[in-house]
Amino acid sequence: MKSIYENEKYCSALLTDFYELTMSQGYWKKGMKDERAVFEMFFRKHPFDSGFSIFAGLQTLLDELQKFSFSDDDIAYLRSLHFFDEAFLSYLKDFRFTGALYALDEGSVIFPQEPLIRIDSTIIECQIVEAIVLNIINFQSLIATKTARIWLASDKGAIMEFGLRRAQGPDGALSASRASYIGGALGTSNVLAGKEFGIKVMGTMAHSWVMAFPSEEEAFRAYAELYPQHPVFLIDTYDTLKSGVIGAIKVGGEVTRGGGNFGVRLDSGDMHYLSVAVRKKLDDAGLKNATIAVSNDLDENVINALIEDRAPINSWGVGTRMVTGGNEAAFTGVYKLAAHHVGGALVSTIKFSDNPEKTTLPGIKQVWRLKDRDGNAVADIINLDQEGSDDSIVTGKRYSFWHTAVDYRHFNHTVETPPEPLLSKRLQTGAQISATPSLQQIQNHCKTQLALFDDSYKRLLNPHRYKVSITEKLRTLTLSLIKNHLGDL
Repeated sequence: MKSIYENEKYCSALLTDFYELTMSQGYWKKGMKDERAVFEMFFRKHPFDSGFSIFAGLQTLLDELQKFSFSDDDIAYLRSLHFFDEAFLSYLKDFRFTGALYALDEGSVIFPQEPLIRIDSTIIECQIVEAIVLNIINFQSLIATKTARIWLASDKGAIMEFGLRRAQGPDGALSASRASYIGGALGTSNVLAGKEFGIKVMGTMAHSWVMAFPSEEEAFRAYAELYPQHPVFLIDTYDTLKSGVIGAIKVGGEVTRGGGNFGVRLDSGDMHYLSVAVRKKLDDAGLKNATIAVSNDLDENVINALIEDRAPINSWGVGTRMVTGGNEAAFTGVYKLAAHHVGGALVSTIKFSDNPEKTTLPGIKQVWRLKDRDGNAVADIINLDQEGSDDSIVTGKRYSFWHTAVDYRHFNHTVETPPEPLLSKRLQTGAQISATPSLQQIQNHCKTQLALFDDSYKRLLNPHRYKVSITEKLRTLTLSLIKNHLGDL
């Protein structure tokens, strides 16, 4: 599978923020270029007031990191800025990512504050790749989350991604097609995404096709002659009930008598009223197998309302509000230093802020998913995963797990089944060591993951908040570092 970033300008290591390069030159000049560091990516809040999010973009990121480099043209451009030493530019010319990367399985259900990606490398390598990590993971996770919400709202129905013309540029359109498929879309209108990712390409007809013929009936018949097995007729060009569906019934009857089937699509008007009226006309004509698809600015709330009202709709074409994120502009993923070498020893670090939600959890960490005896997820626990930490979680033992804000909130829990570690190594010395799953496998994993969680976490309005907590040892480390910082002020 090729990368979605076909154009060289996207493959370039210049896809980074300027301050990453200025800091990297600083590390290089201070003799720190080989100093080991560990950075973690996590996010602070669910988009869409959701009770869950979906992790997406991992394989795209792994592909990009393995070819992340500065071309001769890139070096020439940096030289033209008159900001970087020639020796540092020589270092960049040979730059490759050679570190280790740990991550959750793509398609996993994720929650705020827990590490999604851990990068263990030299501090310069960790710093330079920050922007591309966040760029890829934040966008694809946003779209995958939106699509999963839409898929669940449709009662796990047939969702078609129709967002190409409203997406944020060609690369955004391809990323959105990939991410929406992970979140549950059945297919895409984007033919290039079909080629690149193996996603089923789907589509019906535009109003221009209908308008190009003397009548709707003639337009439908011409289309059915070309694609006789399952044509879908767009019936709202002029008048849905007085002309569109009537022409569709005439031509659709011919299709069914020829051994095929057909469908109709609604792209405007009151979707509930029209779908009910169209369904009745189709059924009265004996065309009970004919399908109804709808489109036109759909999102999870509109679809959920139609499902609850039992609108007779078979499939949903969703575009703008899925591939752009709708009312959420961005996923809140951040990338922070968790530990680095000081004097030969690995030291845990913390970002301490006047805004409590911006204070980070220190140290190298793992995330464990706890399940009950029925296999249902009950909590995610973050613990220390570094040498000498001895912060294991043992089946059958009772623990106090603490809120990630490191305050008084906690819960007591007996671990009933073996906890599942979520972070696994994906890159070693810059090369992928994990298997590359197909996009279908990633989508299947997403659906399997969603099934682990009670419906209360997945409802659209006021979802129940899933527990993400930390161990006693991680809480103690965090409090001690906060105390040290406060003592220095």
